[in-house]
Amino acid sequence: MDLLLTYDVDTTTPEGARRLRRVAKLCEGYGLRVQKSVFEIVADEAGLLRLLASMDATIDADSDSIRIYRLPHNGLTSVETRGIAQLQSHRDDLVV
Repeated sequence: MDLLLTYDVDTTTPEGARRLRRVAKLCEGYGLRVQKSVFEIVADEAGLLRLLASMDATIDADSDSIRIYRLPHNGLTSVETRGIAQLQSHRDDLVV
């Protein structure tokens, strides 16, 4: 499934700044960063459940906000961009 994940972590404390880094690192393990706090993710149901469990263990539910949008099938292939934004491939092989 195609997902769009956004987050807003309260960074008014040192603990919040650490959570922000952990949330960003966690998201980088699941998808592609397309803006500072926005990730495009391709996952199956099990992968989504793992991501949600890890996110729940990382954030402060009283001050942080995570939003995950389920996009239509292949929704990430119909993205339009403007400015410096670049389309990124989510399903092609990655060469490192």
